Amino acid sequence: MLTSAVDGAPRRRPDPAPKKTATELGAIGTALGALAAVILAGVLALVLHTLAQQSPRLGPAFEGWAASVTNSPFAAVRWFFGDMTEPLFYKSELAACGLLAGALLAWFAGRRGKNWAGQLTYGTGLWPWVLTSASLSLLLSTLVFGGLLDDGWQPTFVPFVCVAPALVLMYGPGWRTCVTGAVLGAFTVTPTALVLIPTVAAPLGLPAVVANVLAMSLGSVLAFLIARKLPWLVLRKSTQQPQAIQPPSGVNPVLKDAIWAMRRVLSDFTETQFFANELASAGMILGVATAFLLNPALPSYGSNLVPHILFAQALTSAIGVVLWRGWFRNAGWAATYASLVSVAPAAVLAYDGSWQSIIAGALLGAVLAPPIARAISARLPEGFHPVIGNTAAMAISTAVALPILGLLHR
Repeated sequence: MLTSAVDGAPRRRPDPAPKKTATELGAIGTALGALAAVILAGVLALVLHTLAQQSPRLGPAFEGWAASVTNSPFAAVRWFFGDMTEPLFYKSELAACGLLAGALLAWFAGRRGKNWAGQLTYGTGLWPWVLTSASLSLLLSTLVFGGLLDDGWQPTFVPFVCVAPALVLMYGPGWRTCVTGAVLGAFTVTPTALVLIPTVAAPLGLPAVVANVLAMSLGSVLAFLIARKLPWLVLRKSTQQPQAIQPPSGVNPVLKDAIWAMRRVLSDFTETQFFANELASAGMILGVATAFLLNPALPSYGSNLVPHILFAQALTSAIGVVLWRGWFRNAGWAATYASLVSVAPAAVLAYDGSWQSIIAGALLGAVLAPPIARAISARLPEGFHPVIGNTAAMAISTAVALPILGLLHR
């Protein structure tokens, strides 16, 4: 537009700055929400680290827990519930109680249409069957292979977070599916992990998590191959895993995407149990925080690194949510949780909670794990759940990231 200048010569008014698009505003909101989640996790970690200095040290320590399982029913029950949160490197019955309490609250609130409850198990309504099948598989794993606990820790927890819940999502509810998933999980994944730990992870100097998640991937392949041949299992028409929380659109995208990012980071803490729910995650985090304050020598294998692990997990999820935000919108989902249960906590434990292990481990995991999981899962044939790709990505990214971190600590 032309206006008159002082000298009477026409002058063009500067064009107004272009407004940011909804996509750009959404990306800003996602970054702000992820940053807020990291700050909150950092505050929690600092509080836990400070208060732990005054811990009353109540109850037994982690050391000796495994060996006591075979002759103490109370220790065995504690081990069973602790297995529910061991995939996150916590192993605490209080964390498991918080997980189940939060999930129950989300279940009942969701059935009453409460939006604040989020969606549990991707809004499929299958959470009771997922929990039942996973728990049965965990029970079988402990009963059959628990005798080995005399020699110390064993990965009895592995079937809780792979075959059984995935089979329920793919083949639907019912006792046939539930029991089949439980049996297949316990007898394919756990023995595979028992073999891979001494033959693969130990000789290569890698943490046991590499063998565990690789066993989940290989065991799941075998289990789904068997499931396809069982006449009483019928594959559901749609096996695409729905996504609980999507980046919003519409008015005020900054605020809405910030809230979405915070909820996405929180729900990542229970994605590995197939709950993927903020309330379940909050309950679990509250439970493990309580367990740590009561006795820092119990959760996370008595490492005293629960605050460091929690912060690293929130950081790796937040980085992943920002990096791969477009996948949530365009393809519906990204495995931003994969590093949260593998690279990030493994790095913290391997390098004693150093700042390099926390930050570099979180960054490497967020960069590597989701795209590897996406690439593998996209190539799976029908009838094979994406958990195969997700867990394979955990193994690969951990095996790559930890040696790199080792160079930083020289």
